[in-house]
Amino acid sequence: MENVQIDAMSKLLKSMSHPIRLKILCLLQDHEMSVGDIREQVKTTNANVSQHLNILRSQGIIDYRKDANFIYNRINDPRITELMKTMQNLFCPHV
Repeated sequence: MENVQIDAMSKLLKSMSHPIRLKILCLLQDHEMSVGDIREQVKTTNANVSQHLNILRSQGIIDYRKDANFIYNRINDPRITELMKTMQNLFCPHV
């Protein structure tokens, strides 16, 4: 593996490593969700959710679409979904 690839992987994993961001990615594995729906599930403020979503967006991990006054978020890269499922199998085998 080249240093550039290692640096890119490290940056990606750092972006994902916060507990709230991991929970958001778990929620988004199977379907897109609005910011409000994510906030309800994560049990934090809109501002905090937005901050974490912006970090995930800046890394290209998630994308969004606007529909009227709602913003719907989804995982942008199928490799992230696969990574999340692999981590769940390793760390949460009974879920």
